[in-house]
Amino acid sequence: MIAAGWALVRADALIPREVEPLLPPSARAAGRVLRLFAGGAARRGRPGERLARVLERQGPAAIKMGQFLSTRADIFGAAFAEDLSHLKDRLAPFPLAVARAEIERGLGRPIDTLYADFEAPIAAASLAQAHPAVLLDGTRVAVKVLRPGVERQVAQDSAALRLAARLAERLVPASRRLRPREFVEVVIRSLDLELDLRFEAAGCAELGQAMKVDPYMRAPEVVWDGVGKRYLTLSWAPGMPLSDPAALEQESLDRKALAEAVTRGFLAQALDHGLFHADLHEGNLFVSAPSAITAVDFGILGRLGPGERKYLAEILYGFLNRDYVRVAQVHFDAGYVPAHQDKDAFAQALRAVGEPVFGRDASDVSMGKLLAQLFEITALFDMALRPELVLLQKTMVTVEGVARRIDPSHDLWAAADPVVRRWIARELSPAAKAREFAEEGLRALRALARLVETPPVSAEPASVVETRTVRPLLWFLAGAAVAGLAFAAGAWLA
Repeated sequence: MIAAGWALVRADALIPREVEPLLPPSARAAGRVLRLFAGGAARRGRPGERLARVLERQGPAAIKMGQFLSTRADIFGAAFAEDLSHLKDRLAPFPLAVARAEIERGLGRPIDTLYADFEAPIAAASLAQAHPAVLLDGTRVAVKVLRPGVERQVAQDSAALRLAARLAERLVPASRRLRPREFVEVVIRSLDLELDLRFEAAGCAELGQAMKVDPYMRAPEVVWDGVGKRYLTLSWAPGMPLSDPAALEQESLDRKALAEAVTRGFLAQALDHGLFHADLHEGNLFVSAPSAITAVDFGILGRLGPGERKYLAEILYGFLNRDYVRVAQVHFDAGYVPAHQDKDAFAQALRAVGEPVFGRDASDVSMGKLLAQLFEITALFDMALRPELVLLQKTMVTVEGVARRIDPSHDLWAAADPVVRRWIARELSPAAKAREFAEEGLRALRALARLVETPPVSAEPASVVETRTVRPLLWFLAGAAVAGLAFAAGAWLA
């Protein structure tokens, strides 16, 4: 913690000179004192660039924190978030012999009983590295192995992050809107899940199953015999990683279709399945002609419940139709904006975000910037931090950037439109509303049935209480449920 603090001071990244005009006198004075110890070369660049350089040297938890902070352009500004978004965690690989020994320890038998060939690593990050390998039946696979001692490093980093969050809340009141302690716990929880590769295998299998429903994106197959807490085996991803400039020069590649598949694949995951790959950068996407995409690295998955999926679809649909009153209502219904705020004023603020978008060429309209502006105005209305929205915003901005790099003329709104409208037609149609009404009636019936089974607290005989109170209500709700079912059937027939 002390070493990290000193590194921040040396880089003028703790209380950056650029933010001095925004600070109270005491903080400005503290910043001037700290800058006496800043190094000349270390303090070059923008605040976000300086912080990124420091975090990159501090270990996996610090890198992960920087990546999450890069999603909060609403708080730190677009330039600061963009600088942090370039954080990488590419490190020197650990020896091949260590990786083999790690797998053998987990397997409880020689590595040759599973792999006919196990090669040197082709990529190494702060948590793990990846090896090409071949199974005994000749199948080509990729094997991910955790770094030795990484759990201890993450535990130390996590303790430092928790301390930093407590200090930030106490010493920097303006940081409380970010909820530093909750934010840090999101980061730490994400890291904890990434330290057990069995969870990643399960996530890959679950999301791969969902991806098979739509044609946009695919996941590798999990080789369960080669899965343990510290190692993971997946079928080899076909194609080339998008991080390789040659990937977009493949013969017969359809850039327009490829960009649309990236956007629609992500939205279909989030809306239709409530489960999405939350780290869709170029290095995790393999492409082959004409427009096939395979996603890898399922360490970070985002989840949305039925309510969040409904709110997301309605917000996007509302913006597509310029219905700002409805978008505002959705925010209040979701609890994203506190009930005491002015709904009409919020709708007016949303209009200020949405209207400049319309009438412009689609390639000039950034969903990422629109989201950043949306989160900026919601900050004015006391919108609280929600972890699932942090991951969603981060991924949506990443997806937009990837799609636009594939096809600079990519119309993100046109690509999103069929997926959003499909969800709206299926989930918010009259038939869907009738089904929802019928389901609510059935839930009420079950709840009342449980009440009937519970002995009444009364001096009167149970049969009298049931006759006077419960049974009439039960019959009423039963009738409502039947009516709802009949209405649903009629809607479907219509």
